[in-house]
Amino acid sequence: MTLDLLAAAAGAAAAPPAWISFLPIIGMIAIFWFLIIRPQMRQQKEHREKVAQMKKGDQVVTAGGLVGKVVKVDDVYVELDLGPNVRVKAIKATIGDIILPGGTPAND
Repeated sequence: MTLDLLAAAAGAAAAPPAWISFLPIIGMIAIFWFLIIRPQMRQQKEHREKVAQMKKGDQVVTAGGLVGKVVKVDDVYVELDLGPNVRVKAIKATIGDIILPGGTPAND
């Protein structure tokens, strides 16, 4: 009988606390946050800052792949010169990247 009581007491003492079962889930959320969400948020912030600093004369690439020179910048729109007698109006948020000066032009 004493062995049964000792075995029952040992079994009850060996049970882990309930919060330990949540540790793997919390760990996966932390890994997901630091490997996927946080870097993506940082990229979006850098892109917003870059687009906000866009000025006349910058060469840009749109999300659709068009390469042009900024002629006019508005709060919402950007007017781009794509070539001789070709001007388009694009939404500012669709600008994919600003090409640094000294880069190779798209048509050369």
